[in-house]
Amino acid sequence: MNQAVDRSVWQGRVDALEGELGARWHQRIALADEHSRGGVALLGFACDAGVQRNHGRIGARAAPTQIRRFLANIPVSGQAGALWDAGDVRCIGDELELAQAEFSARMAALLAQGVFPIGLGGGHEIAYASFGGLAEHLSRNAERAPNIGIINLDAHFDLRRDERASSGTPFLQIANECARRGWAFHYLCLGVSEFANTAALFERAGALGANWRLDEQMQERHLPEILAQVEAFIAPLEAIYLTIDLDVLPAAVAPGVSAPSALGVPLAVVEAVADRVCASGKLRVADLAEFNPEFDVDGHTARVVARLAARMVSRLEKKDE
Repeated sequence: MNQAVDRSVWQGRVDALEGELGARWHQRIALADEHSRGGVALLGFACDAGVQRNHGRIGARAAPTQIRRFLANIPVSGQAGALWDAGDVRCIGDELELAQAEFSARMAALLAQGVFPIGLGGGHEIAYASFGGLAEHLSRNAERAPNIGIINLDAHFDLRRDERASSGTPFLQIANECARRGWAFHYLCLGVSEFANTAALFERAGALGANWRLDEQMQERHLPEILAQVEAFIAPLEAIYLTIDLDVLPAAVAPGVSAPSALGVPLAVVEAVADRVCASGKLRVADLAEFNPEFDVDGHTARVVARLAARMVSRLEKKDE
């Protein structure tokens, strides 16, 4: 069910004497509607049915509201474009597939309005919904198949084969959907943990032609090679979908996730990759997944998610200058 956000979450400090240069997110954001044009919109996916099906720690359904609370007080650039809040798509009970379909439709509508959508999860089942919205938008009136690439910062491949869709299956679902449509499947997974993915998942990733990089190869000393790999992946593609699963980060940085990482990828590396993708000019959709407020510690993870969202908006604006 699509639901408007509670406007009361957008509250924070007001530096009245600073003028426009003292503005914060809560002062600039507006509720999106069918007349919204341009800028960036937040679209929440209040769902952890996929996490529950995947036997993970539930609680991610509360993430979109908590992310907004922490975004509210972040300063915005004096040159910031339009900021929209497109509300939430809420999963009722176990009706995951219905929620994903609604999210895809809403995301496609935002893209049609010329708005850049950032999805706020929710479990990583958001990925199938985000890709679906982008695919629907790009395939409208298209004379040929769109050439879409997926960059996933994640400790897990999320290519699991299962009887039901879950937070562990979205990229296999996407691969199957691409095969059904006759599209190429371009998938780069960065931060994969050797100790959180079975041999079957590594074999399946190879069979699907996926590219990946282990968490051990995603430390700050590896940054030049990481960015070179990202650029090589992006170069032949027309559109990029970026998804960041918060469990890619070290547990000490992001404790509030469904499956904390033992090693993880430093936040500085995650930001550098996101920056490079934003600068490419090919990024069309992004989302942040697996934040679980129930297991957060003193708002650590919420602050990280809010920073990542605000940073992406800032970098997208700089790309457009």
